[in-house]
Amino acid sequence: MEELFEDIEKPAKVEKRVAMATLVATRGTSPKREGAKMWVGEQGRILGSVTIGGCVDARVIAESEKVLASFEPCLLEMNLGDEDAWEMGFSCAGNLDVLIEPVDLSDSQSNLLHLYRATAASVDGGKCAVLATPLKETSAKLLVLEDGEISGSLGDPVVDREAREIALELIQRRTSCTVSLRADSSPFDVFFEFHGPPPTLIVFGAGHVAMPLINLAHDMGLKTVVVDGRPRFATKERFPFVDELLVGIPSEIAQTLAYTSSTFVVLTAHDYKYDLPVLKVVLPAGPAYVGLLGSKRRGKAIKEFLKESGMDHQLLEQLRVPTGLNIGANTAAEIALSILAEAVAVKAGRRGEPLKERK
Repeated sequence: MEELFEDIEKPAKVEKRVAMATLVATRGTSPKREGAKMWVGEQGRILGSVTIGGCVDARVIAESEKVLASFEPCLLEMNLGDEDAWEMGFSCAGNLDVLIEPVDLSDSQSNLLHLYRATAASVDGGKCAVLATPLKETSAKLLVLEDGEISGSLGDPVVDREAREIALELIQRRTSCTVSLRADSSPFDVFFEFHGPPPTLIVFGAGHVAMPLINLAHDMGLKTVVVDGRPRFATKERFPFVDELLVGIPSEIAQTLAYTSSTFVVLTAHDYKYDLPVLKVVLPAGPAYVGLLGSKRRGKAIKEFLKESGMDHQLLEQLRVPTGLNIGANTAAEIALSILAEAVAVKAGRRGEPLKERK
């Protein structure tokens, strides 16, 4: 979502008013997730996309121009047949809803801008937030921060409390969705828009597998960190896309890093004196995924060492070794692909089986 916070400021330099289009619901397999945004300026400037282009985005642009003319929000509901869906990147026919809101970028008192900037500040500080917007009354908004603090209101204290609980659950799941709430016995739909720091990949060991691993993670939008004790390996020349290069004693650096439910950790050094001290730090910290490059035999020996040092059996079960899915990987790039595929599957609670076998 980092692009959102960049995009919300860009039009202000050349536009006074824009229409903000947000994908709030999809039924079918969509190439974009709920929360995808497009900005349409009154001078014709366009940023972002709610699909992958084509007739849907074209219709969103046309409706955005109407919203700018009336300065009234609208909820655009679209039903896609098989042919239209295929062109949009859907695997089959489905529906999608897009909320289009007018925004006055010159209004320093704008509630929407204030809440989005507060959301950006939270994300910049490494925290998550959810912005709740009723689809029929978009001027009412409620911002829920990771610590439970709220700003704004949906117009009813009882509804605000319910929305806060939903938002905190969505923060744990790191997802956006539309939920039906009730006020005075009348149901109304509210879009809960999740924002949080990007998932992070931390690689201990700047070897040959680490390089394509970082490159691929960068392409996936992950924040990337490489840790190694060897300055000649941990260089910008070898890792041009890495966000952080940390050189020093890996176990000591490991103690300074943050591990969350969106942190992937991979150890590629293939060296006991590096791996064991790092694992003693990382496994108890509870990241989403911990993978160790090596054979089953080496993995068994590593686990025995950790068990003898007093590590709990449940923590040992979190260690994926050999790391990666069985895709027949041979090259460093293929191994990197298999590792990230498993990491994503583990975080999502999936087994990583072929989609054609999914029930």
